[in-house]
Amino acid sequence: MAAKTKAKGGFLELVKTIVYALLLAGVIRTLFFQPFWIPSGSMKPTLLIGDFLFVNKMAYGYSQYSCPFGICPISGRILAREPARGDVVVFKHPTNGTDYIKRLVGLPGDTIQMIEGRLHINGEELPVTPDGTFTEVNEPQGPMANMPRCKNRPVAPGGDCDADQYLETLPDGVQHAILDIETGFGDNTPAFTVPEDEFFFMGDNRDNSMDSRFPRSAGGVGLVPFENLIGRADRVIFSSAGSSMLAFWTWRPDRFFKAIE
Repeated sequence: MAAKTKAKGGFLELVKTIVYALLLAGVIRTLFFQPFWIPSGSMKPTLLIGDFLFVNKMAYGYSQYSCPFGICPISGRILAREPARGDVVVFKHPTNGTDYIKRLVGLPGDTIQMIEGRLHINGEELPVTPDGTFTEVNEPQGPMANMPRCKNRPVAPGGDCDADQYLETLPDGVQHAILDIETGFGDNTPAFTVPEDEFFFMGDNRDNSMDSRFPRSAGGVGLVPFENLIGRADRVIFSSAGSSMLAFWTWRPDRFFKAIE
């Protein structure tokens, strides 16, 4: 009898330990950091398909979307802190609830426009300088087996897929890399005025990103309300180019713990 009682007690302790661990993980995920896996190429060259990162949820305060499935009983935003232009941000799509990651380029009150492939903020064209060629292998990438888009197409499987790379300088002097592949629909837009408590986002892969340049009815994200922001992406923790993170031969060690600029 004593042995059965001891075994039962040991099992209950194991269950309690698992429950406490899950509760702690839930608190950490809700209040501090949320894991995020990059599924698409819209943020190349800054973020690659297969990059794994943790989103800093303390950066902008908390809203209902700080909890999984948007269940936090929060109206608006508490402990709010304004994001900075140039931040790479994870946010909830305003209509379909999907997590997106893009770069914040437009703050409330800004006027944003693309003219001939160049970003204009408040009527001023942002300076860009050539930064060589971004080259990757023309092969399926990540679990979704997405093929890269190439400026030098057609490209045979396994060949070099190229895109022109530039450094774009934001009004505060911060620089980040962008890619140019082709003349597309997003290269010329109307002027957007960003309302109060909303933000304008763009992907660094300018010709391969459905972002705030495009209305939600066309698959874009439109302007994003402040309460939809989940957190800031600061650093890549792990990166794998293959269809599974277990495929160690596809790991990218040079991207482990890489700062996001």
